[in-house]
Parts: sequence; structure tokens; C-alpha cells
Amino acid sequence: MVIKVFLASSSGSTAIKKKQQDVVAFLEALKVDYAPLDIACNEENRTWMRQNVPEEKKPANGIPLPPQIFNEESYCGDYDTFFNAKEDNSVYAFLGLPPPPGSKEAEQANNALIVENGTHAEDTSAEENLDELTEVPVKERNGEAHGEGEQAADDEEEAERDADDEAEEEVTAAGEQEEAVEETDEANADEEEELEEEEADVQEEEEAE
Repeated sequence: MVIKVFLASSSGSTAIKKKQQDVVAFLEALKVDYAPLDIACNEENRTWMRQNVPEEKKPANGIPLPPQIFNEESYCGDYDTFFNAKEDNSVYAFLGLPPPPGSKEAEQANNALIVENGTHAEDTSAEENLDELTEVPVKERNGEAHGEGEQAADDEEEAERDADDEAEEEVTAAGEQEEAVEETDEANADEEEELEEEEADVQEEEEAE
């Protein structure tokens, strides 16, 4: 397969010259074999190019301008379609050539082939199966685990309340015990005072006798 690039060597248009240079430079960078065909100095080339560009690809005046690109007899496109293919990393597909191994276009083709053959789908199924193995338990999906968490929080809160109640009871018991001790001390003091008064009365009676 020969890539044919129709060019105008003596074109007075700066835009056309730049487009031709871009196409040629990119093909040479990719090391794509191509045949430059001059339409300015060769009437046969100009006629063939104009006849073989599809009607829907021709401009309004019906005269296609260079550069025009063919793969043998098959039309590839003009500069605009070539530029779009370059931007999409699909120049080899644009030219109708198999991409070389290791190129971005080859990687894209391999990925497309994997998806087409279903390998990617199998990988997806494997990932889904893995997700099923590690999925959330039924109870948690149904919200029961959430309810258990709330129950645990309620139990903890209730335990704290019980602890507070026990602490208050201990304080109350300590206070009551202290009050009882004070009352006992007061009672003992009263008894001692009464005994002292009785002893004083007895002593006065003895002195009086």
C-alpha cells in the first residue's frame, strides 16, 4: 500500500504551503512511506486528484485544494481530517494502515479489541464478584446494624445514669451517716451534762448534812 500525498510545489498560498509541510513532516516523523505527487507541474496528477476526491468532500466550487491524501486508490482525506486524526491519535486508521506495536494507536486498538471480545466484561464480572464477597452484610443493608448501634449507645447512656445514681446514693449515705454521728455526739454530751449536774447536786447535799 502506497500513501499518496498530492501537493502543489509552486502554490502561492502560504496557508496551503504550511498545511502541506505539516502533513509531510508528520508522516516522516512516523516513518510512514509516502509518495508526494505534484499537481502544479503534472497535469495528470492534478486531474486524477480532482476526479478521485469524493463529491461530498469537495468544496463548494468543486475544486479540491492540496494537500489531499490517498491510500492507493482509496481516499483518506484532506488536511482538516488529517489534523483531526492526529489530535485523536488515529493517524494510522486515517491512512488505512496497521499501527506499529507500542504506539498509542495500537494500545487503543488493543483496548477496543478486548472490549469487543468480552474480556473486559469478564474482568468487570470478576470485580463485581469480588464486590459481592466483600459487600455489606444483609443486616447492615437492612438497617439492623444501625439499630444495634443505637441500642448500644442507649445502653451506655443508661449505664452512665446508673453510675451517677450510685454516686449520689453514696454521697447521701455518707451524709446520713455523718448526721447520725453528730446526733450521737450530741446525745452523749447531754448525758455527760446531766451526770455532772447530778454529781453536783449530790455533793451539795453532802455538804449540807
